[in-house]
Amino acid sequence: MILRRRQFLTLAAGAVALPAVARIARADSYPSRPVRIIVGFPPGAATDVVARVMADALSRKLGQQFFVENRPGGASNVGAETMIKAAPDGYTLLAMTVTNAVNATLYANLSFDFLRDTAPVAGTIRSANVLEVNPALPIKTVPEFIAYAKANPGKLNYASLGIGTAPNMAAELFKMMTGIDIVHVPYKSFYMPDLLSNQVQCAFTPIPLTIGVIRDGKMRAVAVTSTTPSAALPGIPPIAQFVPGYEANIWHGLAAPKNTPAEIVDKLNATVNALLADPAIKARLTNLGAEPMPFGVADYRKFIVEQIEKWGKVVKFAGMKPA
Repeated sequence: MILRRRQFLTLAAGAVALPAVARIARADSYPSRPVRIIVGFPPGAATDVVARVMADALSRKLGQQFFVENRPGGASNVGAETMIKAAPDGYTLLAMTVTNAVNATLYANLSFDFLRDTAPVAGTIRSANVLEVNPALPIKTVPEFIAYAKANPGKLNYASLGIGTAPNMAAELFKMMTGIDIVHVPYKSFYMPDLLSNQVQCAFTPIPLTIGVIRDGKMRAVAVTSTTPSAALPGIPPIAQFVPGYEANIWHGLAAPKNTPAEIVDKLNATVNALLADPAIKARLTNLGAEPMPFGVADYRKFIVEQIEKWGKVVKFAGMKPA
């Protein structure tokens, strides 16, 4: 009788251990074939560039090809939906960005709920915009910008890459927090020629896209949208120094379809975080005007929730509607 009881306990313990063994084996064997990273923007866009840096690094680290597949359209919603509809096996990822957090509120009739239908995997990088003005304007500081805008309501035009894009959201957050009235002029292509000719007077532009004309003195950098100064623009203060609590970073990361096995998500998260700590990878990201943004899985999900809430308030304040 004692022997049978011992046999039962041994078998029971083995049965309990089997799922854990299977999970470990699944994580150890992943990836066993190429992994695609969906990018919801055209080749050459910031999200595409960051995704290709990470795809190359992941390929070398994990011994399988990680490749980028561009699915532009719907302000990245086409790419997000493509990923969400894929099998939850870790072989389709999304190169996500702040735009996905904005779209959660901006687009009322999406066929998916981004937070509900995805498994956040890892953060990759964050970078700042720079508030820049045409040198013809008598503005050199944030207080001067606010004072000028309040003295000339509706007369300053700011350019962006379109409704809901990071430059647009940075400007609208600034308007919301300062009470100024500046007019949005959305562009379908890069607006720099009109900014240089003073047809539009200012913009919140991603640093890598404008650092050249700033260094050449063709545009004047007033402040950066991060909470700390940018190494790419030494001497240029953050807006938060004058508008407490202001922050409008561009950020990127990876997501997978919901129900992707937790052990695969955890393995990807640990791998990405290790890559972000690698000096060579950090140098490549710095050259893009970015800095690493590592997160644990739970903290990354919390970050996305906070970003959806933050930008949802701005969308509603500005009365934004998709173009």
